[in-house]
Amino acid sequence: MNSFEISNVWHPYARVPNEVPTHLVKSAKGVYLTLENNHKVIDGMSSWWSVIHGYSNPIINSAMKSQIDSMSHVMFGGLTHQGAIDVCKKLVNITPKGLNKVFLSDSGSVAVEVALKIAIQYWHNKNHNSKTRFVTPRGGYHGDTFGAMSVCDPVNGMHEIFSGVLPQHFFVKRPTKGNSEAALNDLESTLKVNHNSIAAMILEPIVQGAGGMNIYDKDYLVGVRKICSQYNILLIVDEIATGFGRTGKLFGCEHANISPDILCLGKALTGGYMSMAATLTNDDVAQNVGVLMHGPTFMGNPLACSAANASIEVLLNSKWESNIKRIEQILSNELMPLQSIKSVKEVRIIGAIGVVEMKNNINMKDAQDKLIDMGVWLRPYGKLLYTMPPFVTKDDELYKITSAMKTVVSNL
Repeated sequence: MNSFEISNVWHPYARVPNEVPTHLVKSAKGVYLTLENNHKVIDGMSSWWSVIHGYSNPIINSAMKSQIDSMSHVMFGGLTHQGAIDVCKKLVNITPKGLNKVFLSDSGSVAVEVALKIAIQYWHNKNHNSKTRFVTPRGGYHGDTFGAMSVCDPVNGMHEIFSGVLPQHFFVKRPTKGNSEAALNDLESTLKVNHNSIAAMILEPIVQGAGGMNIYDKDYLVGVRKICSQYNILLIVDEIATGFGRTGKLFGCEHANISPDILCLGKALTGGYMSMAATLTNDDVAQNVGVLMHGPTFMGNPLACSAANASIEVLLNSKWESNIKRIEQILSNELMPLQSIKSVKEVRIIGAIGVVEMKNNINMKDAQDKLIDMGVWLRPYGKLLYTMPPFVTKDDELYKITSAMKTVVSNL
């Protein structure tokens, strides 16, 4: 490791000086990362779930090279450009019915911040000034900025030390496989008493991501949509991790055939090339919000838009549905048998997501070192060892990922 890197560079969820070694990447192509010692590893994480087409996709590369020659950035206040118009059109066309107003931003956390602000402005402009709080299932994760932190799990999340300064919201029973009715009953009980102070419910559909890789039933989403409408609560769905095919549907909402009032997108929006996000709403929300009090400097960045437009086209023109089914089948066949190991609590699979939850915490450094030796890049956390590979990962590469996971799990 570089001495300056160890002493001076702050990494996510880490301290400086670094205690856990980082690995210098020299290049990336397809599903492979080449480390500084020329050791190649398969990226089973899609660089935090975003690089769905693999690295150095020629179509996205070409689109960005062309764009940078005309302009890499222009402010979105009072100006526009064709790339932004095109990406907004694409998002309106492919997202759930009714979501036809698009606010572009530069990260998933900001997309959530925008959604929360939209909900509060909506009710303020309808003269319901008391509706300023939010309700969300326990176990959720929506980002690291202050508004987003306030709707993350308050106990088991990563932001407990900030609880004294965060806005206080309502947390309801976490949905899990088979408990939809109990979780919905808890939600309805909370709304029955508190709906006059609640602006919106926010959740991750089908899969709670960084909060624990929890997969739940579509019945919960169906019930949530009905209850939110019944109690005059907006529904915000955070598809930053689940959007663009990851769960086997283009968007997680589609498992339950519901449409939220507000939708947050990010991560795979640009195929992992650039940081970009979007918040979509329906006509009713947009008309009542009016002037939205938010305006990121890099909103609608042309270079990011070129990547997003190309990435969406690559996805839609591919056999992504059959690819996800193929990945899901291999992950199921290879990982589900691990449930028989005593140290394993549960194995969960959906789409291109494979999760092994252990009964005890995993030593991340030791596990990661073993995985790298076996030619695989994964990043365990807490009790979880999981993979969310690029959609272009071939069968033999998937077997290499699952083999490495099985080896690590068997030795824990």
